Amino acid sequence: MKTKITELFGIEHPIIQGGMHFVGFAELAAAVSEAGGLGIITGLTQRTPEALANEIRRCREMTNKPFGVNLTFLPAVTPPDYPGYIRAIVEGGIKVVETAGNNPQKWLPSLKEAGIKVIHKCTSVRHSLKAEQIGCDAVSVDGFECGGHPGEDDVPNFILLPRAAEELKIPFVASGGMADGRSLVAALSLGAEGMNMGTRFMATKEAPIHDNVKQALVAASALDTRCANAPSFGLSASVSASQAA
Repeated sequence: MKTKITELFGIEHPIIQGGMHFVGFAELAAAVSEAGGLGIITGLTQRTPEALANEIRRCREMTNKPFGVNLTFLPAVTPPDYPGYIRAIVEGGIKVVETAGNNPQKWLPSLKEAGIKVIHKCTSVRHSLKAEQIGCDAVSVDGFECGGHPGEDDVPNFILLPRAAEELKIPFVASGGMADGRSLVAALSLGAEGMNMGTRFMATKEAPIHDNVKQALVAASALDTRCANAPSFGLSASVSASQAA
């Protein structure tokens, strides 16, 4: 299958593995890439830039196909060594970076100079348009169904994706509740050029989580998704167990 996303990232199938903390190691990223998708190593899971450089090397030993690195920019009193992580990405020959969190504009020149394509995770059309404006090559549009941080607008994909398609000029993938071929067909029909799938990959043998957790994901029903809110901090997060069922 060819879409703007497969052509942009040099992959066979328009499926991107979501960047998941303490799940996105070389084994999972390599397996996804070997299957024709875009595997993603989660950058900040590696505690230092040196550790990330080593994880990139490990992944290269497992696949010669394209894979990327997720780098999340978070506000912090003592921020991670972002220049060091970007240096590890560039020197490791990575050609696709998935950014998330804060506006990545500050870091785009270093990535672009190295010929790296950037896809930014967004939970609204306005944020997606900003990503397009600052020079991102693509965006991952995350509906309220997504596991992790679903944003603040609580807009589901059946509303969000068509609106993104109407506004964006750069390609985007659908994220949130994506689990199989039906999800991909739906995403494409709503205007996306592919999909970002996270929770479903947690149930694979390459995911480094306890088998009891994997079995719980597979056994979950549509009623087992939980949304945890922290109103005083303006935060919300969802655990979309039913995506893996």
